[in-house]
Amino acid sequence: MAKLVFGLNQSLDGYVDHMQIGPPPPEVSRYFVELVHGLTGFLYGRRTYEVMRYWDEDLPDWDAEDHDFAKVWRSKPKWVVSRSLQSVGPNATLVTDDVEAVIRKLKAELTGEIDVGGPDLVHSLTESGLIDEYRIYLHPIVLGGGKPFFAGPRPRLRFVASDLIGGDVIRLRYVPA
Repeated sequence: MAKLVFGLNQSLDGYVDHMQIGPPPPEVSRYFVELVHGLTGFLYGRRTYEVMRYWDEDLPDWDAEDHDFAKVWRSKPKWVVSRSLQSVGPNATLVTDDVEAVIRKLKAELTGEIDVGGPDLVHSLTESGLIDEYRIYLHPIVLGGGKPFFAGPRPRLRFVASDLIGGDVIRLRYVPA
């Protein structure tokens, strides 16, 4: 059975604005490349998918870590939950109806971890009891506002582990209590 894991980079004050948090340092980039290698796939809401489409095509200013991440990201299947998109890019499947049933089927038929992206999508999946783990990648920055990690009611969580990635990013792991 697959495990749904919601993990995002977050500021110290709880916001997930990737543009303001900025690109990760090289050692954190390498961590994410290795993480993605081990994933079964990605489950995205529309907005997160549109942000991640950045990795669909190589850009001339990318470094080696960017190319490595893009290559492995492109190789993984993606499921995109959206009522407004008409189509999705390579290696992606659009999920428009009966979202909960589709996700329960993915969990039952696949093994490994499926990374879930998008606070709004996670809110509905949390209410349905479908998120198996929450991973907060805490960056030493205060944004003062933006999109919160938890977009809706806060689930009861139990701390599982923490570790330091690179010099200043802390990964916090929680499971539903």
